[in-house]
Amino acid sequence: MGLLRLIEESVGELPQGWRDAFVGIPRHAFLPQVVWLRRPDGDRHERCERDEDPRRWWSAAYANEPVVVQVCDGGAPRPGGPEWPSSSASQPSIVAAHLLALEVTEGHRVLEIGTGTGWSAGLLAYRLGDGHVVTIEVDAALARAARTRLAALGWHPTVVWGDGADGWATGAPYDRILSGAAVTHLPPARIRQCRPGAVIVTPWATAWTANGTLVATVDDLGRAHGRFRAGGAFMHLRGHRSRVTDIRQVVLPDQVPASSGTALSPWDVAGGDPVAEFAIGLMVPGVWQHWDDDPDVEGVHTRLWVGDEAGTSWASVDYDGRQLDAFTVRRHGPRHLWNEIEAAWARWCAAGRPSVEAFGWTVSADGSQEARIPAPTSGGLPTGQGAEALSWTL
Repeated sequence: MGLLRLIEESVGELPQGWRDAFVGIPRHAFLPQVVWLRRPDGDRHERCERDEDPRRWWSAAYANEPVVVQVCDGGAPRPGGPEWPSSSASQPSIVAAHLLALEVTEGHRVLEIGTGTGWSAGLLAYRLGDGHVVTIEVDAALARAARTRLAALGWHPTVVWGDGADGWATGAPYDRILSGAAVTHLPPARIRQCRPGAVIVTPWATAWTANGTLVATVDDLGRAHGRFRAGGAFMHLRGHRSRVTDIRQVVLPDQVPASSGTALSPWDVAGGDPVAEFAIGLMVPGVWQHWDDDPDVEGVHTRLWVGDEAGTSWASVDYDGRQLDAFTVRRHGPRHLWNEIEAAWARWCAAGRPSVEAFGWTVSADGSQEARIPAPTSGGLPTGQGAEALSWTL
């Protein structure tokens, strides 16, 4: 009951059906013997084996924190590289929030994207019954392990090995789709496999940041309309991961960058304000950030790198350790990335710095996707009063 208490402290009292599910589907039964837990200093993760450190393993199992269950897609890191997280057991309160957002009722058929450990599939099966739950996992080893764990507790939802971006047409149509991996756009296949009125809940990510959850409803014309909710940073769907993993892929020794200046602080757009970063990520799609807090450059104290996913353009913004209202910008490539970021920042500020919840998202039947900040109605928006309506196609 300890974990249930932690969940309800975060999301409020759960309906009885979900309370029973969280009690009846124990989280520890879905964690492998070896997990990776964040180090006390908060930097990276370190291996923890249940037999060697049972106290720490069990503490992690029943904490309201995510637990990494796989690194490097199940393989070895590249020579000299770190063990990077590739799958995790999600934070329990976030799992609960997403399940509540689904608003399931008896008889609903649910597709889960990203089986992972199998815990969410177990919770859904407990709530709706085996025959109403399909879960799909791109990693064959994870899918097999989840199926085994579910069966050990007597649950047998349909576990499919496949790419969640494509959904699973064999089991369609669905009344609800829940994703356990973040997407940078809503795959049209998921919408086509939904009944009119179906609800889709998915963590969201951009190249700039992983933050937010999209809750969308499918209409009878095959379109999905939704709004975002704050929180819920998840690992990307594998096909939605960044193609740039090292700054050296983009910044090459023979390039001759142009120089200019800016009054926009890099910390305004990439300094840890999740709302600002969410807005920048939506308004400047396909652009990533990377901080270098110890650049080996004379006169530069801190540097923010930005680049595009195509690998053709980059910019750096340098702080000299003294001036906080003037920064040096260098850029290379056809896109003036910092200019785009400055324009997006000004646009967001002019709209009243609206919250994550003010942003909407629409996917048309042809797959085109549009972001928007609606104009305030008589009921008002969560923030951004007085803002004009804004929309842009991605």
